Amino acid sequence: MDALTIDLVPDNGDASGVLANVHHEAGDSGDAVQTNAALARASQTLWPQRLEIGWECLSTAAGACASPADLPAHGWLAAQVPGTVASARRAAGLLDLANPPPLAFDDHWYRLTLEGTGQRRLRLHGLATLAEVWLGGIRLLDSDSMFVAHDLDIELNGSATLALCFRSLAPALAAKRSRARWRPRLVSPPTLRNVRTTLLGHMPGWCPSVQAVGPWRPVELLSDAPHAFDTVDIASRLDGDDGLVSLTLRFLHPHHDANCRASLKCGDAVSSLQWRDAYTLTGSVRVPHVQRWWPHTHGEPTLYALSLQLDDGRAISHALGLVGFRSIEVERGADGMGFALRVNDLPVFCRGACWTSADLVTLSGSEAQLRRAFTLARDAGMNMLRVGGTMVYESDAFYALADEYGMLVWQDFTLANFDYPNDAAFSASIEREATQFLTRTRRFASLAVLCGGSEVDQQAAMFGLPPSMRAQPLFTEQLPAIVARERSDVPYVSNSPSGGVWPFSTNEGVTHYYGVGAYQRPLDDVRRSQVRFAAECLAFANVPDDATLRDALGTTHLHDPRWKATVPRDPGAGWDFDDVRDHYLQTLYGVEPARLRYEDPERYLDLSRAVVAELMADVFAEWRRAGSSCGGALVWQLQDLRPGAGWGLIDATGRPKSALHGLAGTLQPIQVVITDEGLNGLDIHLLNERAQPLHAQLDLLCLRDGSVKVASASCAIELAPHSAQRLSAAACLGQFFDFTHAYRFGPRAHDVTIATLRDKASGRIVSEAFHLPERRIGERHDLGLTVAAERNGDGWQLVIETRRFARFLHIVDTHYRAAHDWFHLPPNRRCVVPLIPLTPPDGLVAHASNAVFKADATYAAPAGEVRAVNAISATFYG
Repeated sequence: MDALTIDLVPDNGDASGVLANVHHEAGDSGDAVQTNAALARASQTLWPQRLEIGWECLSTAAGACASPADLPAHGWLAAQVPGTVASARRAAGLLDLANPPPLAFDDHWYRLTLEGTGQRRLRLHGLATLAEVWLGGIRLLDSDSMFVAHDLDIELNGSATLALCFRSLAPALAAKRSRARWRPRLVSPPTLRNVRTTLLGHMPGWCPSVQAVGPWRPVELLSDAPHAFDTVDIASRLDGDDGLVSLTLRFLHPHHDANCRASLKCGDAVSSLQWRDAYTLTGSVRVPHVQRWWPHTHGEPTLYALSLQLDDGRAISHALGLVGFRSIEVERGADGMGFALRVNDLPVFCRGACWTSADLVTLSGSEAQLRRAFTLARDAGMNMLRVGGTMVYESDAFYALADEYGMLVWQDFTLANFDYPNDAAFSASIEREATQFLTRTRRFASLAVLCGGSEVDQQAAMFGLPPSMRAQPLFTEQLPAIVARERSDVPYVSNSPSGGVWPFSTNEGVTHYYGVGAYQRPLDDVRRSQVRFAAECLAFANVPDDATLRDALGTTHLHDPRWKATVPRDPGAGWDFDDVRDHYLQTLYGVEPARLRYEDPERYLDLSRAVVAELMADVFAEWRRAGSSCGGALVWQLQDLRPGAGWGLIDATGRPKSALHGLAGTLQPIQVVITDEGLNGLDIHLLNERAQPLHAQLDLLCLRDGSVKVASASCAIELAPHSAQRLSAAACLGQFFDFTHAYRFGPRAHDVTIATLRDKASGRIVSEAFHLPERRIGERHDLGLTVAAERNGDGWQLVIETRRFARFLHIVDTHYRAAHDWFHLPPNRRCVVPLIPLTPPDGLVAHASNAVFKADATYAAPAGEVRAVNAISATFYG
């Protein structure tokens, strides 16, 4: 009989859910194909089947219907599961995201007709939040946490109605419980500390009030086949130079075939499994001299295919997905006060952003949405994403993509800001929640840090409580014990921030750094603060591009209520994050924001985009420099939850903002950055995080009036693997030159210093950095900018040249976005910028990675303009 492989792909819920695809490894005859198809169907029946289609939902006033028998016959909406009430309403055109109803304070019912006979197991992966499960009019389950999964053994006798009721949170929020020692302003109402639900939708000023209600994770019916699978538990670890994968497979029913042999295969290594009992197969396989999984900035995120062979007379191999092998440890530094990660015994500078949600309405997003976000993050040079305590635990698809893309994940437990209850019921709920999450994600190599709570210690300290009164055993005892038991390979941090005299001290442990940002500190505060690791930083109201403002927000007028409604603000503050951005616009660029806003709103928007790109680049240049005490930093946030000038580096439509482009110029694995050392001139820092040595040439150039060379030098550079070098610009030049205009011996001699790192063999530019001794926006000039649109295979690209240094080039196109944007361009250099369609062209299907596949497609011709903040006018093309 031909061998048959069934690929089992993790779903968007828990690890027990899979999708099957059939691969024939041999045999072309019709009989063989028919046999294999039959085996495939038989194998698929072994796995839990999702209940996705045929659901309806209905909303009622709180308490209006005590049981399904009281429900009206009319008014039901078609609903997708997994999903939420908000997603069902959106699909029906009944959701106003700008003014969503308070869904968490009504009752909502879902129903589905089940067909079958006999004993079955129902698996509910997540019910948000106070939920009842009814079958055939009988109430079987009450759930009070959206973060736990439930199994129900049921009996079917033909047709029965499965009903899920999601009750109003109001009674639970009003219930008496232990008194909190502090009440944070972030969340409304403060009694949400008593309910295990996400804070998304309950944070005024931070995100839209779209509240999580419904079966947001999959609902499954386990197979009634004799050998049906129940759960699959996979763990991988390093053992010296070898990789070790452990598997525990539990069957739903006892397995009575004593002759059934089983084996586990990882790569080319195979090992037999053993029957622990009639329900359980267990064992491990050793992979000799395994290739390690790395964050993509430092190596290949190598993954190995894992498969299960069950030989009961039918040679069927079940593909169990991919696993990776790595070690992760925390390094505290010589003084014991630092925080940095060592991956596979190598120091890794972690940089990235805080995750929000690929889709606030569904709380999960599609694979295409997730891939788009991961692609943008990876291409920008990020290697870590943080899933914060105010969000939700993400789907298996999220962590699988993190493995694939080489993206480390800092994972908070969903605990933030509050003084949580310490009673037995709450402790038991957390025990179940944390254990289920760690079991579900045990297989993923990308999980790098587990954090107890977000800003919990900070809230207590800022309310004036001493350490003895702000400690919570939840974070210091319970959660670390669970992590040690379930995922001892992942470092645990009690809180973010934590570690200093104050929990939020910047010079020790983990901090949330908003000195540059909300606190409006000058740029030199970045070095003065001696940040060790910023799990949050640099929040700005980042302005999206014109297309998003026009198409998604509907306005570019900054005092339109639609604009201001999207600008984040801290509750109770007399300012918002537009004001923060304006502060730096004035102090760095020397413009009066209010005046510019009403005299030339288009230029105001462009300068607002430019200044955050510059701030992002400069701050990370400081943190990445050779000799920096900083082990990593994560920007707040990766993606907006609604259109507008939110904190996100990516807007709500999935388009990158100027801030992301600014970071992309500073976060690459091979990077040159410049730091201003005042009277000591400029330092040039050369970074090589790759495993290969770099043989390069460094070119140093100073220009006056953007085009006249006043100083230049070149030197050979040899960068060892995983190394950093610091080079004084003065040493490179070999003579005195006032690079920073610190000595002020007469007028400033130059406008810009450019450090260009070229591959020695090919001459290709590997990285480039710029320093402007004067950032103020002065006169604009005719740059001699030329732009030409060219065909690039099936697509288009722009060829841009300038006769004078162009500061922050920005490409605005009707049909495309630029692959590279918001960058500086030296004079007399041909620059090629690929264009990515904003919408798929005729005949094409857009891929999640923004690539497209040709199918007799027709691309629209580019038509737009190229701007620069120092150009007297835009240059048009098309």
